[in-house]
Amino acid sequence: MTRFAFAAADAAATPLFVIETGDLAAFMASRSESERAWLEASGFDGGLGKLCVLPGADGRPAAAAFGMGDAAARQRGRFHLARAAAALPAGDWTIATPLDPAAAEEAALGWLLEGYRFGRYKAARPPEARLKCPAGVDAGRILAIAEGEALTRDLINTPASDMGPAELEDAARDLAASFGAELAVIRGDDLLARNFPMIHAVGRASTRPPRLLDLRWGGTGPRVTLVGKGVCFDTGGLNLKPGSSMGLMKKDMGGAATVLGLARMIMALGLPVRLRVLIPAVENAVAGNAFRPQDVLTSRKGLTVEVNNTDAEGRLVLADALALADEERPELIVSMATLTGAARVAVGPDLAPFYTDCESAAAALARAAGAAADPVWRMPFWTPYEEMIEPAIADLDNAPSGGMAGSITAALFLRRFVTATARFIHFDIYGWQPKAAPARPKGGVGQGARALLAALPDLVPA
Repeated sequence: MTRFAFAAADAAATPLFVIETGDLAAFMASRSESERAWLEASGFDGGLGKLCVLPGADGRPAAAAFGMGDAAARQRGRFHLARAAAALPAGDWTIATPLDPAAAEEAALGWLLEGYRFGRYKAARPPEARLKCPAGVDAGRILAIAEGEALTRDLINTPASDMGPAELEDAARDLAASFGAELAVIRGDDLLARNFPMIHAVGRASTRPPRLLDLRWGGTGPRVTLVGKGVCFDTGGLNLKPGSSMGLMKKDMGGAATVLGLARMIMALGLPVRLRVLIPAVENAVAGNAFRPQDVLTSRKGLTVEVNNTDAEGRLVLADALALADEERPELIVSMATLTGAARVAVGPDLAPFYTDCESAAAALARAAGAAADPVWRMPFWTPYEEMIEPAIADLDNAPSGGMAGSITAALFLRRFVTATARFIHFDIYGWQPKAAPARPKGGVGQGARALLAALPDLVPA
C-alpha cells in the first residue's frame, strides 16, 4: 500500500507560478490588469513563502503565485515549495514556471513529503492539493524515495511500547516480503551461541529478547551492506539517564529506521546491487542481569571492551554487527546510528555528520547531498585520538573520559571493527526534527539516506 501520489498526468490542473523576487516585475507585467490588482492588494511581493491564489470568474482558483524570494533567503532552508502544498486549496496543480532539474525534483519530493502524517494514534488529515509531477522528473523514483522516508519516520515516531525488538523485526519482515528479500534472525541466547556477545550483553536485561536482523536482497552487482543501530529504547542501563535525557529515547533506533527506509528505496528502484541490511535490535534496560560499568566484554571480532558507561551501548551492538559485515568484505559498508550527543553539539539537528577514510566517497556524498536536499557534513577519523579509546585493562574503552571529541572517538571505536572492507562510511545522525519545517513535521526524520541513494553509483560503480 502506498500513501503518496501525484495528480494524473492528463489532469486539468490549475497553474502554480513560482516567482523569485527578481522576476516579480516580469511576472506582474504578464498578468491581466485585474490579476495585477489582486496580487498588489494581497501584498504579493515574491518573498519566500508568500502565496497568492488568483480567483477565476466562477470564484474557483484560476492560478496561484508562490514566492521563492532570493538566493540568500532560499539558502536558509529547503523544500520551500512544500509550503504551497500545505496552503493551497484542494485540487490538482501544475508548476507553470520552468525549473532546473534539481529544483524540480526537490519541489516534487517536498510536495509529497508535506503530505506525511503519523496517524497511528490520532487521525491527521493531510493537505488535499495534489501536484502533477513536473516535466523531466522521474515520478517513480520520487515516489520510491518518499515511501522510504515515510517508513523511516513511522518507525521512529512509534513509541517503544509498540516498537520493541520484536516489532522492529516485524517491520523488517514486512519489508522483505514486499520485495522478495530474505530475512534471517538470531534471537536471545542464540546470540551467544552464534558469537554476538555484545549484542546479547546490551539487550539481556530487557524482558524483550535482543536479536540480530539480517536482510538480503538482489543477486547481482556490487555488495552493499547497511548496518543500523536498533536500540528500541535506551534507559542508559545502570548508568541511568535522567528523565530529561530519556524523553526522546524511542528514537534511539533511528539508525535502523533509516537503513530500512534506504533499503526500501533501493529495492523499489531495483538498483543493481547485492543488498544486505544488519540491525542489532535491543532494549537497553535495567535489571539484575544488566551489564555493568567496569565489565569487560569480548566482542565477535575478539577485541575486548571495557564498559565505562552503560549508556554508550550503541557502539557495542554496532561493533558485533560491523564485524559480521566485514567478514564478507562487501564493496561498501555503511553504518547509521543515533550515536552521540556530541554530534548534535558539533553540527546541530539538521546536519548528518559522516566519517570515511575514502576521499572519493566523501566527495561523492558531498555532491549528492546538495542535489538530494539532504545535507551531510564530513567529520574526521582523527587517528591521533586512537589512544583515547584504549583503556588500561582491555583493547577498547566504550566511553573515554574527558568529555571531548565524543563523536570522533565513537567513530574511531567502530572503525576498529571494519578491517577487511576497503570502503566504510559511518553516519552519526539525530533522526529527529525538533520543530516543524517544510516537508518535515516535528518528529522522526530520515537523514543521509537520500544522499547515499544519489551517491550510490559513485560509491559502488557497477
